[in-house]
Amino acid sequence: MFTRKNGRHWLTAAAITGAAALALTGCSGAGDAGGEYDPEAEVTLNFTWWGNDDRADRYGQLIEAFEAEHPNITIDGTFTDFPSYWEKRKTEAAGGGLPDVWQFSDSYLREYAEPGLLLDLETVGDYIDFDAFDDGLKQTGQLEGTQYSLPTGYSAWAVFLNDQLIADAGVEPYEGGTSYDEYTEWMAEVTEATGGEVYGGTDMTQRIQTFENVLRAQGGNLYTEDGELGFTEDELADFWNSGAEARDGVAIPQQQLEEIAPISGFGSNRTASEASWSNFLGGYLADSGAESVTMVAPPIDEAGGKDLYRQAGLQMAISADTEHPEAAALWLDFVVNSEEAGEVFGTTLGFPASETKLAGTTLEGVDAQVADYLDSVADRIGDAPPVPVVGYGSLEQTFWDLGKSIGLGAITVDEAVDQFFTEANVILG
Repeated sequence: MFTRKNGRHWLTAAAITGAAALALTGCSGAGDAGGEYDPEAEVTLNFTWWGNDDRADRYGQLIEAFEAEHPNITIDGTFTDFPSYWEKRKTEAAGGGLPDVWQFSDSYLREYAEPGLLLDLETVGDYIDFDAFDDGLKQTGQLEGTQYSLPTGYSAWAVFLNDQLIADAGVEPYEGGTSYDEYTEWMAEVTEATGGEVYGGTDMTQRIQTFENVLRAQGGNLYTEDGELGFTEDELADFWNSGAEARDGVAIPQQQLEEIAPISGFGSNRTASEASWSNFLGGYLADSGAESVTMVAPPIDEAGGKDLYRQAGLQMAISADTEHPEAAALWLDFVVNSEEAGEVFGTTLGFPASETKLAGTTLEGVDAQVADYLDSVADRIGDAPPVPVVGYGSLEQTFWDLGKSIGLGAITVDEAVDQFFTEANVILG
């Protein structure tokens, strides 16, 4: 499907059905990396990302600014939703046709770097400013000391509130930072007050990030440094069972979410709250059309727990087999480092991880709100988790799919736990 954005045609990739095996078999690095760059040579780069129309609009503005500065480079951009995005990358990896530059996630770092599918960015280091990042954020794109990607920014998990929907319901806003049971009680107040026209929120147990927060508050993690799962079948069962009350008429029914996908319940104004990463604020405002959205701290059951962290998962990477590594590096650097990127994106790709990108970001309105939120949860920020295990992206999607199946009543919690651990055993070996 083609849609027109800022005078430019964007290609929205269609969702791919079925599972595509990722045949990560020995792709070699680009032979031209570190070669002589010719600023007169005409180059077209394939670039792709996941996101919504708001993100596409912003990328359109940034591409136009980049092409004005580099008239010999044309950026051919495509985008789709998150699940379809990674299915498409699996297919491309199997066929040796990954994009030149692509929006990346640290969840897939091992999966794509270990087989040699990502370019070592140091080989094009003359075109990228690594010094603009502090070591901690830069390391989120490193595997065994090699820099394969760079973060666009960082985020923290948050609960978003639609201020007008809550006011119309006549319910006091959720204050944030309560127990999970108290948050569910608040959701129930909204659902009851509106007669189900607006639900209090979405079943939080669908998302692996909520489970991660629960484990981290207790001093654990989703996985260990050795690549093992950091939780038991009983712990997962207890977590999914804890959402039973929300699924019993409190949270928006999963069937309604299926009907409006890929827009979320919050983005479609069917829920008054939703949990996600703090950089989603701009997108939520665009999807919902809400005049104001407030962010508050997510629930926590362990007093003093360090459940949150600086999540720099949204990154940029270059494919190892790109024919234009230097031009690709120039575009990657523009996305992660330029003041223009800070001006165009603000905090919608995360709070700027780069000093130079931050210098171009005017922290007012939405961007100031994100900055204030990150400050407000500073006492809950702990150490970053270990580098995601190979296949973590697939496990994350499996977790979400099973959570939705529980919500649809298609499977029981015990069946979902069995399926998750069966899948995990296959992925993790």
